[in-house]
This record gives sequence, C-alpha cells and structure tokens, in this order.
Amino acid sequence: MNFTYYGHSCFSVEVKGKHLLFDPFVTYNDLANTIVDVDAIQADYILQSHGHTDHIADCVRIAARTGAKVIGSWEIGEWLIRQGISNVHQMNTGGSWNFGEFSVKCVVAQHSSGLPDGAYGGNPMGFIVYTDEGIFYYSGDTALTLDMQLIPRWAKLNFAVLPIGDNFTMGAADAVECARMVGCDTIIGVHYDTFGYIRIDAAKARQLFTDAGKQLHLVAIGSSLEL
Repeated sequence: MNFTYYGHSCFSVEVKGKHLLFDPFVTYNDLANTIVDVDAIQADYILQSHGHTDHIADCVRIAARTGAKVIGSWEIGEWLIRQGISNVHQMNTGGSWNFGEFSVKCVVAQHSSGLPDGAYGGNPMGFIVYTDEGIFYYSGDTALTLDMQLIPRWAKLNFAVLPIGDNFTMGAADAVECARMVGCDTIIGVHYDTFGYIRIDAAKARQLFTDAGKQLHLVAIGSSLEL
C-alpha cells in the first residue's frame, strides 16, 4: 500500500489503483497549501472521521471535482447532501461495509464533531480498512480509550495512523499506549505541528515509540511511504 501525506490529518492510501483520501484539509493549512495542490489530489473515496473544519474543509471541493464517494457519519452525509454532494455512504460506530476494493469497520473515537456551519456532525469515528494488500487503522481524532483493546479481535494491522499532537487528541505517550492496545508496531503520526497548541518535539516522540519497540513514521508533507 502506498501512503501519501498531505498535512495535518489528511492522507491517502492507494489500494488496487483506487485512492482512499482521509479528512481533507489543505487550503487553510499554511504548512501544506504551498506544497500540495488541493486540485491535483486524486480521490475515488473520501473517508471523514468527523466534521471539524480541520478535517473536512476541502471535502466538498474535492468530492465535487473527482466524484469520489464520501464515507462518514449519517449527519456528515446529510450535511454534504445540502452542499450538493450526493455520492455519500452514511455509516455509524460499529457498522461495517464492503466497498469492493476494500471494506471498512467504523470504530469508537473519543472526541467531538461539529460541522463548519455549526451543525451537529454525529459520532466521531475511527476506521479499520481491510484490503487484499493489508489492513490498517486510522483512529481519527481521539483520546486514548479502552475500546482500542477490541481492535486486535477484528484485525491484525499492518500499520496504524494515530494523532500525536496532544491538547485536542492523544499525545505521543498516549499514542504509544494505543499502539500497544491495537497490537501494531508500525505507526504513522498525524495531527501535529499545524497549530501552536499541537507542536511536538519530533525526536522525543520518535524515542518514545522506539523505547516501546515500535516505529513512528513522521512523513513529510507531500511525500509518500510504501507499506
């Protein structure tokens, strides 16, 4: 699987030639918008973990251009329909669906979810994504929660994508504990450095994972990683 990082919590994973884009936020991210052309991002599917602006700001723009199917909560789907995006697949925590090239299970994320116009965004979620090329977990924005202990019952993960910026989500130390709970040694860090509240000491974060026998990848914005 090929992972490409677009900054903050926005990334894509290429599976069987299909591009799965997660939480698109580029236009208003000053760390990314001079590196990444939002109108060149490929997407066959867009997976929305929740409705906060720093995760959904470019969803309508990209979905309208690409025709990508947007996967997210019922409430996010209803909001997108009101924005003129009709190719949506609405889900909720605990649900699963097979999309052909991959399947998704929606799992608990302990966070909040309001949409840019103040509308309720439904339950925040994480996703387990199952493919013939491997399985990965994107936690979405979340606190450390004991629900993560369930994930090894459902999947043997090749990698996990976890927030490490603290303040609004898990910090690096809690993300290490999450990695233990989900039984995964290969972690990609997201949701860090974008704003002052979530700037990290990258060397310290990497060392925390190394000391736990795990590897933390901090992918440069606009760069890719083969997994």
